[in-house]
Amino acid sequence: MARPDKAAAVAELAEQFRSSNAAVLTEYRGLTVAQLKELRRSLGENTQYAVVKNTLTKIAAREAGIDSLEDQLFAGPTAVAFVTGDPVESAKGLRDFAKDNPNLIIKGGVLEGKALSADDIKKLADLESREVLLSKLAGAMKGKQSQTAALFQALPSKFVRTAEALRAKQAEQGGAE
Repeated sequence: MARPDKAAAVAELAEQFRSSNAAVLTEYRGLTVAQLKELRRSLGENTQYAVVKNTLTKIAAREAGIDSLEDQLFAGPTAVAFVTGDPVESAKGLRDFAKDNPNLIIKGGVLEGKALSADDIKKLADLESREVLLSKLAGAMKGKQSQTAALFQALPSKFVRTAEALRAKQAEQGGAE
């Protein structure tokens, strides 16, 4: 029979897995308490960074329906960044902190139920934020709308010019007879 405190911890972790868009597993061995505090602050308010027990986290992930996390990710001391906001922002925060503090090792994670390797998380961090991508898309769509409007405007004016040229030609031929 599981102890009530462990069962509560598993239930809490499972709920965090269910309510988050992404989860990134890291190894924090060698980081000081002050560095962990700085890391939590740098990740922002949409990411919760928690030091977890490996066996409880494996059980919680399975209970949350996440079977894609490999057992090798749970080797050594593990902490999980539960992301409820923009995963790109959190991935950038982890990547930048890991550059300054080589003791933080990004092991892998899960994004919307799909497994991510450490390289995938680094690629995710290289993406621009959601807002920037949406503004670029809006700009591209606005450009296409302008091109479409110019095309629709060109057709009637071309028709009018052609009709005027035809009328002038007929008037010229009618005056010659």
